[in-house]
Amino acid sequence: MLKGCFTAIITPFQAEDLDFNGLDMLVDFQISNGISGILAVGTTGESPSLTWQEHNAVIEQVAKKTKNHCVCIAGTGSNFTREALDATAHAAKSGVDAVLLVDPYYNGPSSLEIRKEYIAPIAEAFPEIQIIPYVIPGRTGTQLLPEDLALIYQAYKNVCTVKEATGSLENMMRTRECCGPGYTILSGDDPMTCEMMTHPKIRAAGVISVISNIAPRAVTQMVSRLERGELSEAKKFNEALAPLFKLVTVKTAEETPFGEVACRARNPLPLKTLMSILGMPSGACRKPLGKVTRTGLKTILETARNVQQDHPDIFAPLADFFHVNIDERLNNPDYQKGLYYETY
Repeated sequence: MLKGCFTAIITPFQAEDLDFNGLDMLVDFQISNGISGILAVGTTGESPSLTWQEHNAVIEQVAKKTKNHCVCIAGTGSNFTREALDATAHAAKSGVDAVLLVDPYYNGPSSLEIRKEYIAPIAEAFPEIQIIPYVIPGRTGTQLLPEDLALIYQAYKNVCTVKEATGSLENMMRTRECCGPGYTILSGDDPMTCEMMTHPKIRAAGVISVISNIAPRAVTQMVSRLERGELSEAKKFNEALAPLFKLVTVKTAEETPFGEVACRARNPLPLKTLMSILGMPSGACRKPLGKVTRTGLKTILETARNVQQDHPDIFAPLADFFHVNIDERLNNPDYQKGLYYETY
């Protein structure tokens, strides 16, 4: 059973090339802070903008680094089953413990088709590793339903976990109802983890986290206390981390010559912006992801400064590992250069 805190690790770049030294440092940082496992090449790792050769190289590197230290999950999903089968074959050969299969995006198969023509062929071909469906309709435009999760679980016992990112408590409760008490639900939304793990009709077993990239110890401690039923202590961690959880998507109102528009900087853009400021291996996002706005950068900085002021222990492991002064990094404008659009 997969349980605990798993980091959906970012993929660092240097001038758009893969930064393998930086990736090693990020993995070591996670392991040294007690993470349960690492997800390589999820959405946070910019899987849509990696070639399959790059994709496979990152998985190989993370599988090698995590061996005998923590669980390794590989993102091998696609909107083309043949691609997903090939990617899963490579991941299995690389020694991963599980693969994450995002619902097929854009071409929009039904839940029935996702089950029969996507999850089932991969589960049957690779019975030795865990297959984790990743349900995130806000990104994919389709959804594997709880009823089909239950049917695939009955047919293939290596499909015993779901990454749940629907944002719907009703859907999560239905998943538990259909799949039963032995099925593992992992939160795919940092802000919902505490509620999902404590809800008596959901009982999630942990989280595949974005914010643990910068705060692995704190997120891991929150999850471990939830597992032990130490709710008051867990809620303290949740309250301290809550402002950072909101940075997964940064929403701003921007003025244009034609009026105000809403702008959303989505994961991993806000995270990589903050990581660059804090002196962690990161690099820019690959296009078409670009930069945050001035207002977005202000939101990111104000949030991080408030967390540092109120809960300096959150960033302390980062400061120690990467040998940086958090206050200096957050307040020196030199570290902000090139990270935001000068105009809308």
